[in-house]
Amino acid sequence: MKYIITAAFVALALPATAQEKLSVALDWTPNTNHVGLYVAQAKGWFEDAGLEVDILPYTDTSSGTLVAAGVAEFGILSAVGFHTQRATGADMTVVMAVVQHETGRLVFNGERDDIQRPADLDGMIYAGFGSAWENALISTIIRNDGGTGEFDTITLGTSAYEALANGSVDFTLEVSTWEGVNSVLLDRPQRAFRYADYGVPDQQTTFLGGNGTWLAANPKTAMAFVQAAQRGYAFAAARPQEAAEILIAETAGMLTNPDLVRASMDALVEGGYLQDPGEPVGAIDDAMFANITNFLFDAGIMLNGDGAPIEEMPDISTWYSNDYLLQVEW
Repeated sequence: MKYIITAAFVALALPATAQEKLSVALDWTPNTNHVGLYVAQAKGWFEDAGLEVDILPYTDTSSGTLVAAGVAEFGILSAVGFHTQRATGADMTVVMAVVQHETGRLVFNGERDDIQRPADLDGMIYAGFGSAWENALISTIIRNDGGTGEFDTITLGTSAYEALANGSVDFTLEVSTWEGVNSVLLDRPQRAFRYADYGVPDQQTTFLGGNGTWLAANPKTAMAFVQAAQRGYAFAAARPQEAAEILIAETAGMLTNPDLVRASMDALVEGGYLQDPGEPVGAIDDAMFANITNFLFDAGIMLNGDGAPIEEMPDISTWYSNDYLLQVEW
């Protein structure tokens, strides 16, 4: 079992009194990783919990920065972003795993005969996104296949996918449940290498996290919010197409390709990304959390407040908590 819920926290799992206001920041423009929040909002589950929840529009300021600064009480956080910010002392605690397994993959044009294994990528051109994680990840994959791990990088951001399609670059990284789904809809054949096949630990790629100071001061309200969100993600795992329609409606035109939303929801559920068998939605896996932290530490991309690599593996026991979740099925 991944966690034990104490009697004290179960006692707190009650609707917050009055209508308390809080906000949650998104890590990107609305997409299917956020579906549980929008389902909970549309179904009135936040309101039932005594909460008035504001889902903040995405901005150039990262969700982790907004949460750590107390601008938002909660945020959807990328796992790597959380680990790197938390290493600097950022005031954040993970309270739920939104995505249970690695959805990222290294992709290239499916018609390329000269790419059969990661070692073939040596010397090729990678379309990147500007993070230290990418270099550590790709170098590890190539070296573990017998290559040198040397490649050229052009930082393109989301333009990477058009560059890959038109042959301007040789490979990139994508989220299989979003960009990967879109490549199928666009009839762009791809092949891919899975990170875990080449020595990179599987990870829960997306978290719901809260401001640590606020969580400690407001345990009842925090639990009410987390469990309403958990209920939203449980609904999405059980009824992906209904959840897709709710997400489309609640985001009021921000999602311009409804077919992508629907197909992405199917990919999340069919791939087992929203829930592990026999486990509650949102459970944080101790071993997976530790394994990816160790990988990032060994890669030297977890920095202290002065911008230097931390010298000792941190005690991560206070970085996350399953205590706000309920081990239930809806």
